[in-house]
Amino acid sequence: MQEILFYGADWCSDCRRAKSYLNANNVKYTFIDVDLDQKATDLVQKINNGKRIIPTLIIDNDPLTNPSNDVLANVLGLNEDVGKVVVYGADWCPDCRRAKSYLQDNYINFQFVDVDQHEWATAKVEAINKGKRIIPTIFINDKSFTNPSNAVLRDALALDEEKSTTLYDTIIVGAGAAGLTTSIYAQRDRFNSLIIEKKNIGGNTYLTSKIENYPGFTKISGPKLMDKMAEQAITYGAEIKTGVDLQSISKSSNCFELETNMGKYKARSVVLAVGSTYRKLNIPGEDEMIGAGIHFCATCDGAFYREKEILVIGGGNSALEEGIFLAGFCKKVTIVNRNNEFKASTTYVDKLSSIENIVVLHNKISKKFIGDDKGLFHSLMVEDSESGEESELNADGVFIFIGLIPNTKSFDKFIALNDQGFIQTTGMGQTSVKGIFAAGDCREGAIAQVAAATGEGVLASYGLKAFLKSH
Repeated sequence: MQEILFYGADWCSDCRRAKSYLNANNVKYTFIDVDLDQKATDLVQKINNGKRIIPTLIIDNDPLTNPSNDVLANVLGLNEDVGKVVVYGADWCPDCRRAKSYLQDNYINFQFVDVDQHEWATAKVEAINKGKRIIPTIFINDKSFTNPSNAVLRDALALDEEKSTTLYDTIIVGAGAAGLTTSIYAQRDRFNSLIIEKKNIGGNTYLTSKIENYPGFTKISGPKLMDKMAEQAITYGAEIKTGVDLQSISKSSNCFELETNMGKYKARSVVLAVGSTYRKLNIPGEDEMIGAGIHFCATCDGAFYREKEILVIGGGNSALEEGIFLAGFCKKVTIVNRNNEFKASTTYVDKLSSIENIVVLHNKISKKFIGDDKGLFHSLMVEDSESGEESELNADGVFIFIGLIPNTKSFDKFIALNDQGFIQTTGMGQTSVKGIFAAGDCREGAIAQVAAATGEGVLASYGLKAFLKSH
């Protein structure tokens, strides 16, 4: 568990001040008197480049030299009105970034505990979530919240957020490559834009460890590319709100009204760049063990499986790309493909032969996920499509990459979709409703590539530009 070591002395006024603040906020610590412990004095001097500065605190191995009460409040997550807030997460976790951003935007101090650096923190997260390693897990005055939405955080912290009364020229739903590009072009045309995003800036591209086919970059990470796009949009004046989940769209007078989990927003035009989510197998055991050994994002959850054995289910580009990524730090990666050959591009297939810790199994149909006595994933039951023989594949975890489903349910009654749920469009991304445009891989016929998404964002921006000038 968390450890706070307090090095000081009874005669030190700043030590008394810091101790008083910690005591008032019920923060437990171990006090070590440097006047009585020569090793403690030596440590303090080492931390402070030879100077004997007290108080010196060490919080989870990180030293603080004579911290003010404000610094202590920030580091320990202490708040006068809402109490103590502690976020258990990891730097690579998209939902952790979203929650941290929301807390920072609302001036909430929080202590961040990295589960990758502290085994006790991982154990605590698993204990709270019945064996599942779900992050962020956030404590507000000792009450736990598992991956809470921004709306849940707002209510738990009793935040009184100011309601939006701005009429935007355009609201872009989705902060992936298509949405960010649309905003960049709209802002350059002097149209004020708001981007609302259910999860995190960057969409699915943010979860891609390495991109090698985006023009101008031989190799770049998804997070770095998306951060650059977001920075450019903000530089031109775009406003971005994460953790805002669209619930419905309606037409009111000469504008559109968007109902979200965080309130209502109004705009003269709308761009739907909502992207897609990972398709599930829908076989026994899947729903019960998602997050408990079954995953859909290598970048999000792969770090949990360093030096362990995993399965990757799928035979397309995503399966092979993510399998190759996981092989970089997992002990063994077994790719389970239901067909007799891969659907992935030759580039990815050719790479497999040079990676020693990747094993390929063709003609294997996934039938059932099997858990252990704690409800954690243990193995996958597969059936050979040629012989009909069943076998059990043991592993520490499994990642599923079998395609995407468009995120269009919140407005399926408002605009025209095809049978698969993709948005139907005409020229420049125009949907069946004038003034609403679509871009990216939620659109029928779109190519699910980041370079294609940016092009679609450009087209949508030209469509909304023509619409706004004519209305």
